[in-house]
Amino acid sequence: MAYEKLTGVALDYERCCYPNSKLMFRGPKRQLDGRYVAFLGGTETFGKFIEHPFADLVETAIGTRCVNFGWPNAGVDVFLNDEGVLQAAQNARSVVLQLPCAQNMSNRFYTVHPRRNDRFVEPLPLMREVFPAVDFSEFNFTRHLLSHLQRRAPDSFAMLRRELQTIWVARMRLLLRKLDRDVVLLWFSRRRPGQSTERLDIAMDPALVTRRMVNAINGPGAQLIEVCASSAAQAAGTAGMVYSSVEESAASELLGPIAHSEAAAALVPVLDEKLR
Repeated sequence: MAYEKLTGVALDYERCCYPNSKLMFRGPKRQLDGRYVAFLGGTETFGKFIEHPFADLVETAIGTRCVNFGWPNAGVDVFLNDEGVLQAAQNARSVVLQLPCAQNMSNRFYTVHPRRNDRFVEPLPLMREVFPAVDFSEFNFTRHLLSHLQRRAPDSFAMLRRELQTIWVARMRLLLRKLDRDVVLLWFSRRRPGQSTERLDIAMDPALVTRRMVNAINGPGAQLIEVCASSAAQAAGTAGMVYSSVEESAASELLGPIAHSEAAAALVPVLDEKLR
């Protein structure tokens, strides 16, 4: 299928809210009754700049309502602390959970915004102690902060990395317990879980997440689906994405429609089996 870039326009995401949730999700709003699959995840699940994200493609293929609870730049915290999403997921026939990055969580070193998890709020005393020469007022986003710390103080950064990776596993296990449902864990990235270097761990989402971490949460009641975007999907760049001229840089960092089709193709047979 040929794709063209649609610049100069912006998608209408038809944002909507659901009972007991403070978040605005991608619409159109769906009914939370009967038989449905809940999709939880970050920017890719939301489908930023994507006319038909993988949740929509899955719904068309399996004929079962798929409710998109994707939240841009979501960390584990945003779902752990949103009763509306947890309730909706607990009532779903099945749940697809896109694996989130590890830097967008409050921890012993720093805090993040409770809903916009990629926003760095403030350093905690431990952070100031471990990185005494850093002016934290220069940073608004966690990725920028961690990239700087890794370059500036790689030995100290290793402590922060271990903290983030440890609490990611703990909070993901807690989230899975709270969901209390059959969960499909979706790895959706340009890389495989084991294909990482320290630099790639921050540059490519899910940032800082390793094969060991994924294995640690992939237990009973969870099934892992790995979708590494094909070379064709990556080479396509922003083709087929819908964005305004000022959004081109942001769009170039995300996976496009071909990758979303690949994610849907991987999920469909799994969900078909679970929904029988």
